[in-house]
Amino acid sequence: MSFLGRLLLGPNYAGEIPNANPPPASVGPPHNPGDPDGLEFDQTETFSRAMPTWYPSPWSGWPADWSTPNFGAGAGFGQLVDTAWAALDLNASVIAAMPVYRTSGGEIAPSPSWMTNPDPSIYTSWYEFAKQLFWEFMLGEAFVLPLERYTDGYPRTMRVIPSAFVKVEMVNGLRSYHIGQMDVTAEILHVRYQSTTTSPHGVGPLAAAGARMVTAGVMSRHIEDVISTGGTPRYVIEVERALTPPQANDVMEAWLKSRAGSMGGPALMTGGAKLTSVQQMSPKDLALLELAQWNESRIAIALGVPPFLLGLPSGGDSMTYSNVSSLFDFHDRASVRPKVTAVMSALSNWALPRGQCVELNRDEYTRPALAERATAYETLHGIVDADGLSALSAEEVRAMERFHGEPSAVALTGGDAGAY
Repeated sequence: MSFLGRLLLGPNYAGEIPNANPPPASVGPPHNPGDPDGLEFDQTETFSRAMPTWYPSPWSGWPADWSTPNFGAGAGFGQLVDTAWAALDLNASVIAAMPVYRTSGGEIAPSPSWMTNPDPSIYTSWYEFAKQLFWEFMLGEAFVLPLERYTDGYPRTMRVIPSAFVKVEMVNGLRSYHIGQMDVTAEILHVRYQSTTTSPHGVGPLAAAGARMVTAGVMSRHIEDVISTGGTPRYVIEVERALTPPQANDVMEAWLKSRAGSMGGPALMTGGAKLTSVQQMSPKDLALLELAQWNESRIAIALGVPPFLLGLPSGGDSMTYSNVSSLFDFHDRASVRPKVTAVMSALSNWALPRGQCVELNRDEYTRPALAERATAYETLHGIVDADGLSALSAEEVRAMERFHGEPSAVALTGGDAGAY
């Protein structure tokens, strides 16, 4: 079994079956007291690269039909409002889709196997690993643990570890890392979004936007309540005297019967009852639409995503962006590139020898159209040095555009795809 690789079965995430407990108040033998701290380690013999699997354990008397907490959900996914989720997903998906490559001394070098799939036992590709890595990073901090190493000591396989499983402390001015009782300080990579020299943890943008996250969640529930209750009534029935509950029900039933029988005509009110119209709010005002959009736009901005990309109003300021292309370019320069630089620099210093780097093709996101690229290639090809060499050769252009192999192969793979 590989690290964190146990298949969870049974009525709860741990795969354990607690006491059936037909009488709710009884906890008769046989019973298993479990770990008093709510955590048990499976010490089953595993491969040398594996570590004990942890999971929440049901205590004595735990109802059989209750599920234990699913630590695997991680990252507070269930606590994210939809705007925060959409912004995180956009950033992480865009970055994970960028082609990855290794450089040595500034030149592209053959890539190690983990750049194709960092851990085939759990990931389907580099994309899945990279999306988890950047998602965790934008939430404040990301942890990567090696599972196997090459003979030179550098990681051969690695996995993103949910931050809830890693205990970080400052010891004598340095960070100390533990997973359960296991000290992984010398092994683990810790990439922090924002950090200080005195705090063990990283801080993400949603920490500052916490109040807005709560507000967005409350407003979402407000809209749900308005819809489920039918909104504000259009009329109220006023009666000058006090009514008992049965009398009030009789007045309401008489009103409903009168309306149903008049077929669009006026209803008849008797017994001193009077129908009064209620001033109606527009659906926009009732849902507090402008306030909700403003609040969600600030959440998107905190995560580095222009609101327009999430379907939110841009503010109508014509000086902000000249067109949609400028909007994507701003997102790339102000948000995507700094995040890529922070994470890939840390990964390079941890997973590769000095002088080598793992990089992403950050130009893929805002790549110009083929006609624009062809014009640029032609200009660069026309720049010739004293030795008669062009700044960009035809072979290099074919490599950048993936115009290799037979014409049929180019047609099938799409020569306009990719970057390297």
